[in-house]
Amino acid sequence: MNNKILIAGGAGFLGTNLAHYLKDKAQSITIVDNLCTGSLSNLKTLEKYQNIKFIKHDIINQFDFKDEKYDVIFNLASPASPIPYQKNPIFTLKTNVIGTLNLLEIAKKHKAIFFQASTSEVYGDPEKHPQTEDYWGNVNPIGIRSCYDEGKRAAEALSMDYKRYHGVQVKIIRIFNTYGPFMDPEDGRVVSNFITQALQGLPLTMYGQGEQTRSLCYVDDLLKGIMAMVNSDVTGPVNIGNPEEITVKDLANLIINLCQSKSQIVYCPLPLDDPKKRCPDISLAKTLGWQPQILLKDGLLKAIYYFKTRMLNEPYVSS
Repeated sequence: MNNKILIAGGAGFLGTNLAHYLKDKAQSITIVDNLCTGSLSNLKTLEKYQNIKFIKHDIINQFDFKDEKYDVIFNLASPASPIPYQKNPIFTLKTNVIGTLNLLEIAKKHKAIFFQASTSEVYGDPEKHPQTEDYWGNVNPIGIRSCYDEGKRAAEALSMDYKRYHGVQVKIIRIFNTYGPFMDPEDGRVVSNFITQALQGLPLTMYGQGEQTRSLCYVDDLLKGIMAMVNSDVTGPVNIGNPEEITVKDLANLIINLCQSKSQIVYCPLPLDDPKKRCPDISLAKTLGWQPQILLKDGLLKAIYYFKTRMLNEPYVSS
């Protein structure tokens, strides 16, 4: 993939991992991030690569870096977990709507592939299980999660309209729960919450009774799914995730055991509009030659190693 790449949101969890994946494959990588939820510390491991540069910029504001012509634009820019995206819901909506619009304009001008990282949240609290791409979802459009759910739905709509009316080569995937290195320990996601609490011997915070299910995909598998999509002739949307379900309670106990922790579980009220089940049908993804390979236990051990190094301020070396 000897191309010029733009990664919007490149200092965040997925963006940093994608930059690592492409660092030896791309001619150049431009990382754009406003550092709202991304972190410069994530990019320290990429500083030695001469083909990677960072620009601090908010994609809500129009831009076009005139010294570059991009071949592929990855739109990963948006707060992606409930704590940060509910903190400033209007900003979250503007990022997903206005920011996506600005990136699509660049893709149109540069005749670039436009990759839209959408989300399983477009299905809301689904009444169909597992979720297929032709399911339109069960989203509360005025709920506290709507800034993200509806923002991503609007971003998909914009992407498809740019394909239909401007001929932009669009790729859309819907990402299900993903975990791995470079996650923010304070982002409120279930895996990062449980691991950081277990490593410190703190009680694990369980929302509801823990009977809700999640399907968890290790980030390396997701990256392979992203590249399978980019290198295909498929527009999407395509679900990318691990169809193996686990209850949140079982996940908590597994992490306690893997961390060799003495943490207990405490129960808290379930947040509003929290989905009870979330599991992808990946039949379409399999037609691209993709399916997840990393077992949950193995992926969690890799994530635990990352969080241990972070807590000890030790350099992280990818395994």
